[in-house]
Amino acid sequence: MSRVLHVSDLHLPFTHPKALAFCRSLYKKYNCNKVVFAGDVVDLHAMSYHETDPDGMSAGDELKEAKKMIKPWYKAFPKAHVTIGNHDHLLDRKAKTFGIPKAMIRSLGEIYDTPGWKWVSEVEIDDILFFHGKGFGKNAALNSALAERRSIAMGHAHSFAGVQYSTSTKDRIFGLNSGCLIDIKAYAFAYGKAFSVRPVIGSSVIIDGLPIFIPMNLGEDK
Repeated sequence: MSRVLHVSDLHLPFTHPKALAFCRSLYKKYNCNKVVFAGDVVDLHAMSYHETDPDGMSAGDELKEAKKMIKPWYKAFPKAHVTIGNHDHLLDRKAKTFGIPKAMIRSLGEIYDTPGWKWVSEVEIDDILFFHGKGFGKNAALNSALAERRSIAMGHAHSFAGVQYSTSTKDRIFGLNSGCLIDIKAYAFAYGKAFSVRPVIGSSVIIDGLPIFIPMNLGEDK
């Protein structure tokens, strides 16, 4: 069976500065042979349909910074699946808003110059379904697993991470939420300051079908 590194939501360019070193260490420590990015690789804050920071980067500048920051990730993990997240989808959504047909839009792999990454809505590895995520809250991953009646791995719900199991007379399934790898001090996440529940910074590995969430050691930088 596979040894999968599940890289949680990056939200480039608003990613934790230690995230890449952390993920490279997990890949090496657990002798991983596959990589799946949970999605929301890029944030596209300036293109959001929600309120944005008027003093932040323009959409063009943010995209340039994200493309620059994605290069070392691609160099570290040149072969990977990316389960497209709601932030990654913003380009398509904006195109629909302004009536631009799909034939006139470049693929995400072309935009971010990642030909070795497969940008997909979902991918199955060893009977585990990987997708970006549905729903929020501490049970979002388990609820998705119960709905699918199969093990799933997701990101999306930043403030909760870990593994929950469900067992029946026929099977045992899990819901894995891999948290996120964002820089909570970035202006793109200013909305979260009002919440008492904070993002869980870390990522996961799935070794021979068994999931493990590993929180990043943040020291005093909580």
